[in-house]
Amino acid sequence: MINRLVFLLSLCPLFSALAAQPNILWFVVDDMSPSFGCYGETLIQTPAVDKLAAEGTKFTRAYVTAPVCSTCRSALITGMYQTTIGAHHHRSGRGEMKIHLPPEVTPVPELFQKAGYYTCIGSGLPGFDHRGMPFTGGKGKKKAGGGSRLGKTDYNFEWDPKMYDSHDWEGHGDKPFFMQVQLHGGKLREGDEKARAAFKQRVIAELGSATDPEKVTLPSYYPRDPVILDDWALYLDAARMTDQHVGRVIARLEKEGLLENTFIIFMTDHGISHARGKQFLYDEGTHIPFVVRGPGIAKGAVRDDLVMQIDMAAMSLAAAGISIPPSMQGRDILAKDYQPRDAIFAARDRCDETVEYLRSVRTDRFLYIRNFLPLRPHLQPNAYKDGKAIVQTLRSLHAEGKLPSVSEDLLFSPTRPTEELYDYHADPFQVTNLAANPDFKAELEARRAQLDRWIVESGDKGPESEAMYDSDMVEYTKKKNPEVEKNIALMKQWAKEGK
Repeated sequence: MINRLVFLLSLCPLFSALAAQPNILWFVVDDMSPSFGCYGETLIQTPAVDKLAAEGTKFTRAYVTAPVCSTCRSALITGMYQTTIGAHHHRSGRGEMKIHLPPEVTPVPELFQKAGYYTCIGSGLPGFDHRGMPFTGGKGKKKAGGGSRLGKTDYNFEWDPKMYDSHDWEGHGDKPFFMQVQLHGGKLREGDEKARAAFKQRVIAELGSATDPEKVTLPSYYPRDPVILDDWALYLDAARMTDQHVGRVIARLEKEGLLENTFIIFMTDHGISHARGKQFLYDEGTHIPFVVRGPGIAKGAVRDDLVMQIDMAAMSLAAAGISIPPSMQGRDILAKDYQPRDAIFAARDRCDETVEYLRSVRTDRFLYIRNFLPLRPHLQPNAYKDGKAIVQTLRSLHAEGKLPSVSEDLLFSPTRPTEELYDYHADPFQVTNLAANPDFKAELEARRAQLDRWIVESGDKGPESEAMYDSDMVEYTKKKNPEVEKNIALMKQWAKEGK
């Protein structure tokens, strides 16, 4: 009897550890910059995200490794640079030719599942979708236990849908859960004029008022045109609606007695969708909110070191007591022995039918961008972006000669410099390129060499093959969109011309 008691007592630390194993919850929001009160946005109120920051740790300099949905998500779900795993071309591997992860790389949900976690991805609110609207069904992509209620995945590689047990944690039982709350974010304000008007009415109905476009502050390279001002105001309202959804999920956790044992990360998959935001390596496209709250997290703390979205994987595994794979490039930025990075990297490659090749390195003060296709314009033809009213407005103003010089230079120059260098503290919108300034020659050369080393050391896969491009474009031409087909032909023509 005594021996049995001793044996049971010896297991107490194990039982205690299992009981304390936290739930892990990620908020992953589409198309949104740090447009929240805790990040200095004053035109709107965002109490839920602000409270997360007050009760946790806010990172002021968090950036994505890729400023577009599928490539960013392929990176964050593996903790790897998308350029290393070959998933760096947006919506790639959708045709006959597929992308498979290297054998040493395992998606994070599988690692959680193997460790006994219940894995789920959805809206965080049963009965509601990623827009915060009552769920009415709809098309599912790759389906797990939750069918079409499964939240956004958008990975570029082949993956097993069984790595998600459900769309929600409600069936987790005695298991801790790993939940991804996927929200529509900045995409809430997208669509045709009727859809945008309907969203505005929803904002007024649910929040009492809509943001006044005339009070909006724009980056210096966007003209104060009514269409652009109205779009930015709706974007801020999308942030308010996102904040409301976050608040409801947090309230649910609290009601169910789960909040204090849940490790929460709030972030977005890239910045605002705009002409110099989403898809590009400037702050507008890569700078994101990143807030962490949960067991053991310092309250009200602010960290200014450079971090990346791929760090979500490593820090979440560590919080759950799960070993971080040695090959994982993301880091546990909460580890006691963590040494802050002196530089972080990002890449932009093909987006839909439009071929691009950009790389960047960011240090404490400088942002260096290399344009591998400098003979192409910044705003290359792209059916997705050219379908937006804001881009159509910019193109019309350009054609009419009504844009200010800074807009012409940054958005509509027919070519680009091979290298760009910005002091992003002194120049937050990255307007003044210092690459040709002799005073910054040493800095330029240092960053150039640093990027060269990273490309080699990280195994950057670079441009995709013509065969892979053609394979994916078969899927795009099925849309029967003349603009897409015209753009594909133009991409091929420019490639032959050496552009």
